[in-house]
Amino acid sequence: MSDKNRSRTRMKRRAVLKGGAAVTAAAAVGPWIVSSSVLAAAGEVNILMWSDYLPPDFIDSFTKKTGIKVNYTGIGSNEEIITKMKATKGRGVDICSPTNMRSPQWVDLELLQPFDYGRITNLKNVNPAMVRVGDEEWNFAGKGSHWLPHIWGTEAVAWRTDLYAPPGGIPSYGNIWDPANKGKTMMRPHSGMLGAGLYLETTGALEPGAMKKAYNDEATMRKTWAKVTDYCIKNKAQVKLFWNDADSQKNGLLNEGVIVGQTWDGPPLALKSAGEPVTYQAPKEGALAWVDGMSLSRGAGDMDAVYAFMNYCYEPEPAGKAIDKHGYNSAVLGADKHAGAQYKKNFAEAYPGDALSNLWPWPKEPQWYADVRTEYRNKFVNA
Repeated sequence: MSDKNRSRTRMKRRAVLKGGAAVTAAAAVGPWIVSSSVLAAAGEVNILMWSDYLPPDFIDSFTKKTGIKVNYTGIGSNEEIITKMKATKGRGVDICSPTNMRSPQWVDLELLQPFDYGRITNLKNVNPAMVRVGDEEWNFAGKGSHWLPHIWGTEAVAWRTDLYAPPGGIPSYGNIWDPANKGKTMMRPHSGMLGAGLYLETTGALEPGAMKKAYNDEATMRKTWAKVTDYCIKNKAQVKLFWNDADSQKNGLLNEGVIVGQTWDGPPLALKSAGEPVTYQAPKEGALAWVDGMSLSRGAGDMDAVYAFMNYCYEPEPAGKAIDKHGYNSAVLGADKHAGAQYKKNFAEAYPGDALSNLWPWPKEPQWYADVRTEYRNKFVNA
């Protein structure tokens, strides 16, 4: 037999074996699965997201349904997201999770690409007011939305119910700075400084609305933040712990001697749901409100896996079940109906009375503001 004929014979044999293997696999799993799951089984999606947003049960149920592997890298700040994305030019990341007001910091980076709404069949399930944030503030160069909502929450006051009670029953950012709590409080530096400023507005040390006006221009910001920084440095001994992610907040409340702190809602409410003596509530100055979203990396690879993940995130049942684990709130309409009774109780207790109408939504944040804030934040932390 000639070399050419031998080659043809081997090729035919491979084709027959390959076809037979495919038929055998199809017979084993059934024709109703082959068209979707077998194709999906080869896929994977790389997620760069806040460290407690994707509970193991959520990831496992998604993979079980689709066959798609999730590679989840947890982060603790918007700065970390940007740094990691810039370092790789978005390669190795399919979806990242910026916060809604950070669009000015992303517009010129060219690290993201617009979503194809036609591939997100469950987008109809998402709060339309939150979707509009992407359409209006993340529509870079008129190419379409580069951001879609995922989870929303607040930053307010958490405390140990067995060790502390806010005076008068209503918490304040001022609780962190109360001399009676010296060495027993915690905060994230930059947002804790914002909370301190809102508290100083109530004491007359700053004029009402000063912290919001600081977003207008750099001169105004520096004038306001210099006062806030001086106050925080003078009272730095109040702070036991500077936290930087969900786990450090939980650890502070459970193991580090913290009795009251300015925290995200998810970590203390997750502890509360687990039966720990911890609670969380919007303060009289107003809880700081935000929406964390999902953005599509310019270096995204498996688009089928990406959009399968997006659609799963926007299914009310898995979104609602995840709430019971992470403690935040979903942008998916009806997700709360699939969360447990404890979530509803936590929510009502965290936002009593007019607390939801008194939220302090974080304003859109230009890069100059972030840079100057980091300057003052470093002065405080390093003092």
